[in-house]
Amino acid sequence: MKLRRFLVGLLLVVPLAVAGLAVAAGAFDGAKSATARFHDLDKAMASGYTVRVADLSGATCIASAEGGMGVHMLKPSLLDGAIDAKNPELLVYEQKADGRLKLAALEYLVFVSDWGGTSRPSLFGREFDLVGSPNRYGLPPFYALHAWIWKPNPSGILYAWNPRVEC
Repeated sequence: MKLRRFLVGLLLVVPLAVAGLAVAAGAFDGAKSATARFHDLDKAMASGYTVRVADLSGATCIASAEGGMGVHMLKPSLLDGAIDAKNPELLVYEQKADGRLKLAALEYLVFVSDWGGTSRPSLFGREFDLVGSPNRYGLPPFYALHAWIWKPNPSGILYAWNPRVEC
């Protein structure tokens, strides 16, 4: 009797879990299709992602004790205070051992001074992280959100640092 209840419960839970994952993954479909062409760095640069971000030490591959982020390519014209899932301000590339860059994540960024909202911006159901000043980039305070849609992040798809990325 207990085994039967367990099996019935399992039969109900598994499809619901799979459906939940599918719905969650679908939240990123627009961003994925809009940025898929940027696996080719030349296409990203031709589209305006021309600034390779460096921190104050000069490092362009960003990492911390929590994990890596990688190489950030900024499209300056998108630093306009608006947030659009299909148009991230930065593309984040993993630097491979041979020096190639592989698209790993998208980063959405808005300066606090440009944000018109009364609370933190949010996207994909999550509030942006606040990066205060002073910070490692020498920037004024800003809000940021990473979306690891091209490389799995065991810490979470919307967590800033990815332990699978090394610089």
